[in-house]
Amino acid sequence: LQVEESAVSLWNWTVTKHTGAVISDEQRAKLRFAACRLISLCEGSDPPEGTIRRQILMSMKTGKGWIDIGKAALADGFLENAMSSIEKLYAKLRKGSEDEADIQVHRADVEKSLFKVLSYQAESAVAQGDFQKAVMCVQRCKDMLMKLPKETCYLSILCYNFGVETYEWKRYEQSSFWLSQSYDIGKMDMKYCVGKEMQAKVLRLLATTYFEWDCSLYLDKALKAISLANQENLHPAGFFLKVKILLKSGASDEEINSALAEFTHLEMSLDFCLNTAKLLLEHGRESVGFDFLKSVPERFESSPDLGKISLLHIEFLLQNKRELLAKQKIEEVIIGHYTGKQLLPEALNQLHMILWDRAAKHYEEKNYSEALHWYNYSVSFYTPGQIDQNLAKLQRNMASCYLHLKQADKAKEAVKQAERCDPHSIFTKFSVYKIAVMDNDTDKAVEAVIEMGKLAEKPSEHEDKLRVDKNTGSNLLSLAAQIALENDQQIVAIKALEHLSEHLQDCQQLFAAIKCLVRLMLSKVMAENAEKRWVYEDINSILNYLNLAHKKLAESFTEEKFTGDMRILEAQWFRKVAWNLAVQFKDSPEKMRDFFVLSFKLSQFCPSDKAVLVAQKTCLLMAAAVDLEMGRQQITPSEQTELFSEALQHLQTCKEIWKVLKLTGDFAKDPTDTLLLLYEFEARSKLNDPTLHNLMESVWEQPQIEIKTLEIIASLAMESPARYPVLCKKALRSALTLHRKQPVIDAVKFSKCLHSLINISLPTGLTDLDTCVLQEVWDYFEDGLSVISSTDAYPEMEILWLMTRAWNTGIFQYTVGKYMEAEQWCGLGMRFLNHLGSLKKSYE
Repeated sequence: LQVEESAVSLWNWTVTKHTGAVISDEQRAKLRFAACRLISLCEGSDPPEGTIRRQILMSMKTGKGWIDIGKAALADGFLENAMSSIEKLYAKLRKGSEDEADIQVHRADVEKSLFKVLSYQAESAVAQGDFQKAVMCVQRCKDMLMKLPKETCYLSILCYNFGVETYEWKRYEQSSFWLSQSYDIGKMDMKYCVGKEMQAKVLRLLATTYFEWDCSLYLDKALKAISLANQENLHPAGFFLKVKILLKSGASDEEINSALAEFTHLEMSLDFCLNTAKLLLEHGRESVGFDFLKSVPERFESSPDLGKISLLHIEFLLQNKRELLAKQKIEEVIIGHYTGKQLLPEALNQLHMILWDRAAKHYEEKNYSEALHWYNYSVSFYTPGQIDQNLAKLQRNMASCYLHLKQADKAKEAVKQAERCDPHSIFTKFSVYKIAVMDNDTDKAVEAVIEMGKLAEKPSEHEDKLRVDKNTGSNLLSLAAQIALENDQQIVAIKALEHLSEHLQDCQQLFAAIKCLVRLMLSKVMAENAEKRWVYEDINSILNYLNLAHKKLAESFTEEKFTGDMRILEAQWFRKVAWNLAVQFKDSPEKMRDFFVLSFKLSQFCPSDKAVLVAQKTCLLMAAAVDLEMGRQQITPSEQTELFSEALQHLQTCKEIWKVLKLTGDFAKDPTDTLLLLYEFEARSKLNDPTLHNLMESVWEQPQIEIKTLEIIASLAMESPARYPVLCKKALRSALTLHRKQPVIDAVKFSKCLHSLINISLPTGLTDLDTCVLQEVWDYFEDGLSVISSTDAYPEMEILWLMTRAWNTGIFQYTVGKYMEAEQWCGLGMRFLNHLGSLKKSYE
């Protein structure tokens, strides 16, 4: 009992909440489902009449709820339960009544519920595509109408709805059945019928179903259905459909005129009449169509929309290639425009579109004079001095025609008018540009291109959004560049391509534009080179183009259509151009460095094969060499620091590449290791880098280091702003050691190295020298004597220099009272005297 009460409460709560739109249809169906299931659990073996009636009601409404939310399959069980409960109720009622009259009353009572359940079952069957079950359910309902005449209208509309659903699903056979049933049921009881308007509606859809199902096979049925519909209730839709069917059937003009006459007095809108005329004309019934069209103005004399009739007339004359008649009609409209019969704005806009379409067609066919004729018709509707964006477009189009016809003055006037109407349009600027190119006015053409570039970046607020999309600016700039090239105006083409490259989104188009820019500027630069002059602005432009290419290559990884292979091809092309330019600019170190650095950056988008690695290594070495060379010039300390730091960065990257490259083959004779060492030593020494000594520790340990390398290190160690005398001496000592280890000592090279070592160890003019230092230098002199004694190739001037330095050192010692040391050093000098040749007598 408690469960039953809860179920009833839930049901009632659902009803009240749905009435207040608190819960949705689906929530209501689910709550009804729950309540209905709970009630079924409480059913006893012999439930009272009230309980059974409640079960019937709840099962019916639950099933209907599932159907209404599109879940018909869930409804079937509840509808079967309702049917079963109806049988129980009837049996219970008969059991308690023996009188035939009472039984008939009970039967009538039960049949109302049965009718509803059957109609719901029919709905569920249609929704699930079970046509046979639906037919059976509806037939049983139809059989019950004699006893339930008031349900006639309901059943007729139900069948109509089935017809609509199956028509929408293109199940034409089923649709025609349901619509026929709807019409037949609607006639069964005049008192409770659906009315003539509804019957006509059913028949029109039935005619449409036959028409769309198979017109050739069911044409007679379609005509019969629409004729019946029109007899039931005259309606414009019925009139239109009948004409449509007659046209499809190939009926004669007389038959169609007869059908049109049937509806002479029917109230129809102007648009409906125009659609009818259009239908006739589209089916090639020109005579009937134009006659009907001519009769329309009489029906709508006071309508402000009469211009629509003329538009349709013009449109169909043009479609049927009757341009002369169309022109006459247009001229009538123009005259009417200035005699108080103006078209409404919407109709006038439509006419402009027709005129422009016709002009565009002639333009595409290169019949520019005829295109101008149609554009002039459009101009006729504008008043002098009127400012309008469409008029600007019209003038631009006319200017294009005049240009093709070589009528320059008229073209200029048209563009002038376009500027007056719409000066901030990119299309107007493009027209100005074309005129400037035609006049060979470079300055004006460049100015127009610059304006186009600005407008492409930020379109005018007044610009027609339908005509200006994100690619419009790029397309016009591309066309501008093409026009300039065709007219041999290189400067203008370059400017157009520069702006184009700023706005292109498509990677392939962008790189094509940059390549074109590079080629154009290269030809200009090469011409300057041939004349022995450089225009650095042009060189900087090429650098900018290549930098842009590098930037866009880096961004291209997000572009799906731009594949990896495409990226590599583009990078290869640009890096080779940068390399070749670097080689060309050997007389301009800074530019050479910039191009080598760019070539390296661009090569990073290429596969790291041996050829690319070699190119990268060379680029970085050359860039570092140029930075070092520029740093040696007389410039400010801050500039020097910047250059040496950049060189060091290039060298660090180069060392990493060189490590990888050495794994790919034998590079025993390659000087890269030596160059890296010397460049790094110079950069670090001149930056006063504290890690310099660590670098040199690894150098001293190298067994294969060359004498020349050590001598260069010694020289660099003392080259301003560097000053590392200890490193200089160590390098020179190592070099002397290697000289002595040679199978045959090169006396000349040895003498120079010794000269440098003594110079750095024994500065000129110093008298107060440490004993250790003097001893160290004494050993160097002894080394010199040893070599001099063993060869006749020692330069005599170097022997004389050694003698003089030893003697002078003795003299310096004497002046400070170091007589023993003075005697030793002067004696050392005398030992060199014996080895002099022609100069010996002079110094003895």
